[in-house]
Amino acid sequence: MAMTDPASGAASTASGAAARTGWLRDVFELALVIRTFEERLEQLFAANLIRGSIHLGIGQEAVAVGTRFAAGPGDLVVPTYRGHAWALAWGMTPEQAFGEVLGRQDGCNLGRGGSKHLGSAQLGILPGNAIVAAGLPIACGTALTAKLNGSGRVTIAPFGDGATNQGAFHEALNLAAIWDLPVVFVCENNLYSEMTPIRQMVRVSSLALRSESYGIPNVSVDGMDALAVQEVMGQAIGRAAAGGGPTFVEAFTYRFCGHMPGDTQSYRTREEVATWRERDPVRLLAGRLAAEGVTAQHIEESVRRVTDRVTAAERAALDAPAPSAATIGLGAEPYLTSTR
Repeated sequence: MAMTDPASGAASTASGAAARTGWLRDVFELALVIRTFEERLEQLFAANLIRGSIHLGIGQEAVAVGTRFAAGPGDLVVPTYRGHAWALAWGMTPEQAFGEVLGRQDGCNLGRGGSKHLGSAQLGILPGNAIVAAGLPIACGTALTAKLNGSGRVTIAPFGDGATNQGAFHEALNLAAIWDLPVVFVCENNLYSEMTPIRQMVRVSSLALRSESYGIPNVSVDGMDALAVQEVMGQAIGRAAAGGGPTFVEAFTYRFCGHMPGDTQSYRTREEVATWRERDPVRLLAGRLAAEGVTAQHIEESVRRVTDRVTAAERAALDAPAPSAATIGLGAEPYLTSTR
């Protein structure tokens, strides 16, 4: 059953209003957990406490959050290397995520995957993939499994705008179409493929149009609005679960940070970033809560609760031990020993 808005379609009663307010608070707090987590990663990287690079999606939280509240509990997700938001949205705890990024024993994969490869079989999170568009054919594989065994699971395959120029993208869409697979392709179009404006790389005005050559329906959505994403993704996921095949969703979003640490962002102006920041998805959700009658004090309480939780998780990860050499064998990996 999807984590849908309890007031969608119905009740004007006091209990219905209270249920919707509680649901909105959950949506807001999940987005805030993701934002706070990534802001802390930014600081940890600057303090030289993270090995390798990290790819943050600060500003893009609404796509993962809206999708999670549309998906069923058994549905799968195949994140990209910019996948922190998707892992946390799918139920990974900040402790597990911090531990993995920091290379600690308590990480979701014993600290051996790092920032780009968060994963959990128990939660339905396939390990993130650092190869652009590589997750799409993998999503076709899990979707084919679901179709053959009748599990009803839908696979969500997020990817960036630049992935639409990769061969794997086109192969995956063609397979999903001809096999009517229960998969939803979600393009997080943040306007830039790393440092290159997507408008310099394609001639079509909408990347969603590319799905039409494979007979896959498409829809565009405001990727800064978690509730708009939830509505569109709910329809696409429901269609896939009912045997209607794949859908291509293009979510227009924006990352407020650079592609990676050290990115000077010379390819865009400060004015452009400031304009997009006016539609900060976390602030938009806070505004929705206020419109529902939630006081500023109660919103601040949510902020403090999330901040305390993420701070505690960070401290626990920093205090955790590094992985033991005794568990280096593949058989010891929690992902591979899952019976799910």
